[in-house]
Formats: sequence, structure tokens, C-alpha cells
Amino acid sequence: MSIVQTLESLMNFLPQVGRLDWIGLRPVRLGDISIVSEAEVVAERGIAGDHRFDGRRGSKRQVTLIQAEHLLAVAGMLHRTALTPELVRRNLVVSGINLLALKGKQFHVGEVLLEYSGPCEPCSRMETVLGPGGYNAMRGHGGITAKVIEGGTIHVGDSVQVRQTPATPLA
Repeated sequence: MSIVQTLESLMNFLPQVGRLDWIGLRPVRLGDISIVSEAEVVAERGIAGDHRFDGRRGSKRQVTLIQAEHLLAVAGMLHRTALTPELVRRNLVVSGINLLALKGKQFHVGEVLLEYSGPCEPCSRMETVLGPGGYNAMRGHGGITAKVIEGGTIHVGDSVQVRQTPATPLA
């Protein structure tokens, strides 16, 4: 018996489990990044201590995430060996899972439940921070934004995985 996989079934199959590698808080817009090993995440608000936390209830940009693998790609396009995460100003750096595959899904970072809310496109500041060509190097590699569905504490080293839902029968 042969099972034909549809594009939808392939898009919904994400067995990889990623890892939270880095947490950064931006207490003040455009200010320095505070690197922490754990953070409190609040439902519908974001990460406590980040400038987007206050007054942003319901925002689609409560948490920003980028893949560690994309930091390497952007560094390569800029002819560098590496980029430090604080340069790209995202909250979380994860590895081992394709963030774009989370589109339309909820996912766990440790005990916290997030929901994909869109791509995190680069801003013109990337040209200043990363140097000439920084903006274009980040295009397609800026990561994603997420809303917080269920809060809790996240820690560097936590797993990142799609929320498991009951399997739907094959047609």
C-alpha cells in the first residue's frame, strides 16, 4: 500500500526539535541589549523587561525569534565569520528547527506556548549596525514574530517544538 503525501501533510509534519540558544531583552527602544539566561514570558504581553512588553497587549510582535543558522548565513554574505545575536536585535536565537515551517502554527519554547504571527523583516537600522549591505543580507533571514499564548519561564537550553495536535486520519 502506497501513501501519497499531500503538500499540506508535508507542511504539517515537523518532527525536528530545536533548542533555545540565546535570550536578549531590549529594555529601551534602540538601546543596548541585555543578555540573560532565563526570562519571564507573559501571555498576550511578551517578555518581561523588553521594551515591547509595556502597553503592547495583543501585539503581533510580542516576541521576535531568529535561527542561529541564519546568523551564519548573514555573516557569510557580509564576508564575516560570525555575527553576535545582539546585533540583529531579536529576543530569541534558536537552532535546529526551521522557524518559517512554524507559519500558521503554535509552538513551545520550554513551557511557554507561542503562535507564529509573521516574518520579522529587517529594518533600515541593519545597514548601520551590520555595515553596507546589512539590510539586504538580512532579507529573508530576519526570523519571525510570535504572540504569547501561554506564559512561563524560558531558559537557554529549552527545547523548541511545534505544538502536537491530534493526528487527522488519512483520506
